[in-house]
Amino acid sequence: MAERSSFVVVANRLPVDEVTTPGGERQWRTSPGGLVTALHPVLTEHGGTWIGWAGGTGDAPDPFELEGIRIHPVPLSAEELERYYEGQSNATIWPLYHDAVETPVYKRRWRETYRLVNQRFAEAAAEVADDGATVWVQDYQLQLVPAMLRELRPDLKIGFFLHIPFPPIELFMQMPFRAEVLRGLLGSDLVGFQQRLAAQNFVRLARHLLGLRYEGQSIQVDGRKVKAGAFPISIDTKEMERLAADPKVQARAKEIRAELGDPKTIILGVDRLDYTKGIELRLKAFRELLADGKLKVGDAVMVQVATPSRERVEHYQTLRVKVEREVGRINGEFGRVGVPAVHYLHQSYSKQELAAMYVAADVMMVTPLRDGMNLVAKEYVSCRADTGGALVLSEFAGAATEMRQAFLCNPHDPDGVKDALLRAVGAEQSELKRRMRVMQRHLRTHDVAQWAHTFLDALKEAAEGRDPEPHSLDGQST
Repeated sequence: MAERSSFVVVANRLPVDEVTTPGGERQWRTSPGGLVTALHPVLTEHGGTWIGWAGGTGDAPDPFELEGIRIHPVPLSAEELERYYEGQSNATIWPLYHDAVETPVYKRRWRETYRLVNQRFAEAAAEVADDGATVWVQDYQLQLVPAMLRELRPDLKIGFFLHIPFPPIELFMQMPFRAEVLRGLLGSDLVGFQQRLAAQNFVRLARHLLGLRYEGQSIQVDGRKVKAGAFPISIDTKEMERLAADPKVQARAKEIRAELGDPKTIILGVDRLDYTKGIELRLKAFRELLADGKLKVGDAVMVQVATPSRERVEHYQTLRVKVEREVGRINGEFGRVGVPAVHYLHQSYSKQELAAMYVAADVMMVTPLRDGMNLVAKEYVSCRADTGGALVLSEFAGAATEMRQAFLCNPHDPDGVKDALLRAVGAEQSELKRRMRVMQRHLRTHDVAQWAHTFLDALKEAAEGRDPEPHSLDGQST
């Protein structure tokens, strides 16, 4: 019997990576990430357990403890990984929830495997959760878990947080097992979203699809109340500020500028290579500004980091070809020997190297077609100290709700993107510093730890039947 915990996190991935030592020994280390950072103190304080997939296929390792967190791996076979993760999660739910930017694919066998894997996660949580424990389920891969878990363990406090957008009713209704997904989420005491609009979509959907009564953000289900609310996620602001101030990072930032030929303006994009991120449209806007003579190669250079992502999913293979073709076209038309217009980097980087890029970049372009939050925007702002810098930000990133001092644009409108980029490039230093200071102040009081505390406090109140205080758009009590 597994050791039981009063606080359990259930997520698709475990917060650990398997590494091989120089001596050939296999070990585990905690992987960097905002969620781990935020929940580590809560997990260690309560002897908490994290349930998730360890990577790899076949049998899962036995449960173990690492840095005060109990780790409970869940196994996935190669077929389950293909159908539950690459299929239902990333070829069906992901595009549907991101405004169907790419057409979602619907397959029965994917849904059946998604159900099976969600049941396995729910059973693992039921096994390790102590009487009356708090269980926090994370994200779109595990939307059936709350209801499955409530059936197994009605004594638990169950929270769910969706890290990606939640679609309007018209889009959600396409989902072939839509009622089951909705009932899955309604197994929670509290369902958290990045944005108030997403929470409203969810509440209205419960009425539209299941005929459930609601009042405000509270839905009546089986004689109990399910609360919905906005809890915008954030970053470890102090850690990013500390990293950016590190002399080694500062020195590396100077090196990066020199390596790029010390241009007047470095424009940076850092994204997973994903069709929701608007990378191709951003490159086209840059190309048109070069063609119009409004930006000049040598004065301005673009660096686009595109981290490899879901490379076995067909949509992603197609996107990579399109992006690389656009980069080739820009450099072919506007580059000179030794002076490319775009530096395209299809690889992953350490946090230190990314921080150095943020410090070096004059303009950060974050232009997704739709994004739950987008933490890159927040990382860039945190790394800027008092050096100004400009953030060009899509109105359709969750971060735009909080970061109104960015240069906001509609990524579907190439002229709007070009205009925002030109305003960012041409802005006075005093204006850039003023904009940055306001956003930095916000991030210092709305970091990832505050996000976790706010959600868990609201979950406790919801599970105890009290009305949590209403939450404003920025996640603070109103």
